[in-house]
Amino acid sequence: MEKKGTILLQRYELGRLLGQGTFAKVYYGRNLKTGQSVAVKIIDKEKVMRVGLIDQIKREISVMRLVKHPNVVQLYEVMASKTKIYFAMEYVRGGELFNKVAKGRLKEDAARKYFQQLIAAVDFCHSRGVYHRDLKPENLLLDESENLKVSDFGLSALFESKRQDGLLHTTCGTPAYVAPEVINKRGYDGEKTDIWSCGVILFVLLAGYLPFHDTNLMEMYRKISKGEFRCPQWFPPEVKKLLSRILDPNPCSRITVAKLMENPWFKKGFKQIETPIPNQDEDVSPRSIFDLENVIEVEQEGCSKKKEEETSSSMKPTCLNAFDIISLSPGFDLSGLFEKDMNHKSEARFTTQKSPSAIVSKLEEVAMMESFKVEKKDGMVKLQGSKGGRKGQLAIDAEIFEVTPSFHVVEVKKRAGDTMEYRKFCDQELKPSLKDIVWAWQGCEQQHD
Repeated sequence: MEKKGTILLQRYELGRLLGQGTFAKVYYGRNLKTGQSVAVKIIDKEKVMRVGLIDQIKREISVMRLVKHPNVVQLYEVMASKTKIYFAMEYVRGGELFNKVAKGRLKEDAARKYFQQLIAAVDFCHSRGVYHRDLKPENLLLDESENLKVSDFGLSALFESKRQDGLLHTTCGTPAYVAPEVINKRGYDGEKTDIWSCGVILFVLLAGYLPFHDTNLMEMYRKISKGEFRCPQWFPPEVKKLLSRILDPNPCSRITVAKLMENPWFKKGFKQIETPIPNQDEDVSPRSIFDLENVIEVEQEGCSKKKEEETSSSMKPTCLNAFDIISLSPGFDLSGLFEKDMNHKSEARFTTQKSPSAIVSKLEEVAMMESFKVEKKDGMVKLQGSKGGRKGQLAIDAEIFEVTPSFHVVEVKKRAGDTMEYRKFCDQELKPSLKDIVWAWQGCEQQHD
């Protein structure tokens, strides 16, 4: 942990900790030469290399160098040591827009102002071929003059990353703000998904709550896929009409940024900011990008063998599209049409926010305690019992499905053996052992023999 008063690479003095995540910490900093206040993001290189996120870090640097706009957090400099990567960024004093919304809904004029600034920033990013893909109030900061600043381009995509079909295919973003086509996993236009997220943000600013909120994630995804939401009575009619155009589940008919900016409600009091054209010779970080690339390459050579070993044994979960997700929801379970006796159902599933490797590790612990053999392949963990039961050895399959990169569904099925023994194993061994990683179970309590 960096101490207050630490001098970083003879360039910045570090102050208090502003925030932290899994791979990075952000500190207040001061440029020793100019006295300018900055935010210094310190990334643990070993951690990001271990999970294969170096390319994402490089992409974030490329994106932030491309986007210079008054409503986007500016990147001043990137530096690197053997163990850390440092981003020196614009220090935004006002905190997250989320904190303001958490206190209650905003007045129409205030919400419109923030929405106008958000759309102006998003429009500029899109003009540079940059798609944010994780727009939400937590990633929108406010400066001392109450002006909005878009931050956190860690999940952003460049135009060059599109496939030949012109669409993006990576599932990312925060569930409540994500567009239906991202859930469907059939390829999506980054511009249209950003617009959807902006619509959710506008709703939240004016209502004080989410348009598609539901305690059941599957039900929330169903609502998003159908575009099912209801505006409160206090929403002005023109806002309701605009939201119906933005939160259109069909990306082809969803309103474009250009059309949105022509909307009468949006245009009220809107001041288009002239953005300076970047000097082609200007380099935000004259020495740091080169240094970063070199340090990363040296580190990667040393870690290549280890990475290959990790990759060869890694689990790749099966991806779920919107239809898969909805069909898993109890209200949409059609299996009764095909199964004669639902009381003999020998499967259960649980949801978790843990990674596939953490899920597998827990299942291996259970297997070790019960002397089960373990076989892993393509998102499937097979547990084979060594003891003979009433109907032979108990065998269980656990298949991992990815809903989003940070949310998984695990389906547990009896492959062989006695159902009573399987139920006893589930109730007395499996469920208690997995309680630290399970968000919710479905199906275990409903099983009867």
